[in-house]
Order: sequence, then C-alpha cells, then structure tokens
Amino acid sequence: TDLLVLVLERLEHLKITYMVVGSIASSAYGEPRFTRDIDIVIDATTEQLEQLCQSFPDDSFYVSLDAARQALINRSQFNLIHPDSGNKIDFLFCSTDAWGSEQIQRRRSARLLPGKQGMAAAPEDIILSKMLYYREGGSEKHLRDITGMFKMTGDAIDREYISDWAAKLDLMDIWQAVRKRLSM
Repeated sequence: TDLLVLVLERLEHLKITYMVVGSIASSAYGEPRFTRDIDIVIDATTEQLEQLCQSFPDDSFYVSLDAARQALINRSQFNLIHPDSGNKIDFLFCSTDAWGSEQIQRRRSARLLPGKQGMAAAPEDIILSKMLYYREGGSEKHLRDITGMFKMTGDAIDREYISDWAAKLDLMDIWQAVRKRLSM
C-alpha cells in the first residue's frame, strides 16, 4: 500500500531502526494474505519518535504524540491511522529481552511490496511470533501463515533456530504440531 511505502521512507529518512512484522512480513516469505493492519517494530529515541509523529500531518493522519511517548516508556505500541484509506500502522517498540534483541539483529531486507524493499523480521522470528499469537488466541490464520512460509521459503528457514527458541518460549507443543502439519 502507499501508506507502507510512505512510512518506510520516513523511518529510513529519520534513521529509525525498524522491522516489518506480522502478515506483511509473513507474506514477503510466504503466501500473500490481505490485511488492513501493518505491524512495524521500531527502536527510536524520544527525538526520533517526535519527528516521526510530526511527519504525519493532522489533516491526513491520526497519530497521538502522547500515546507514542507512553508507548516508548512502556515498550508497548501506538497507532498511525490514515482515515481516507482505512489503513492503520501499529508501531510496536522492540522488546529489550534476549529474543527481542536477537530479532532486531537478525532483521533483513525483503521485498515487502512489488518494487519496494524494506527491513523485515527474519522468517524464523516471524514463525515464532505467529506461534505466540496462536497460543494467545488460537486463530488458524497464524498456522496458515506459517505453513505458507514453509511452502515458499522452506529450505531457507533455520528449523534449529526455531526449535531452540520454541523451547525457551514454551512453544514446543505448537512447534511439534506445525512440524506434523508440514510432513503431511
């Protein structure tokens, strides 16, 4: 979407460390799935965050600088909404735990849209995130996304990395179910 391209250009211009995650990222490595929401993990200073929010004018976008500042303090999320298109960006601050740090280090350039490269989480980290979301809500769409990623990118996915982190994140039961599904 045009909104994703615009946001990525602004993040890159402001030199904010970012990685696209969620369905947009899983589609870059797997089978495309339509979504109106775009999830982007960021690691920004207060100054960068303020510049980012100010770069989206009030007459075309909704973003709360106060919510963004609070999200920075809480390491949580805030939203950017483009009312005309109905599209929304969820900005999530990167986690400071071991896995969060590793995800940022492992991010890579990926084709997120036709003709648009951007930084995305590594496929293994997207799979682990999808397993966490599946554990929280039980939605089959996360397992479908994982299966699609293995269909399209399977040989390039580091299963050992996933197994190691699945054990650390208490996801082994879901990982086993995914592996069983893939061997069908």
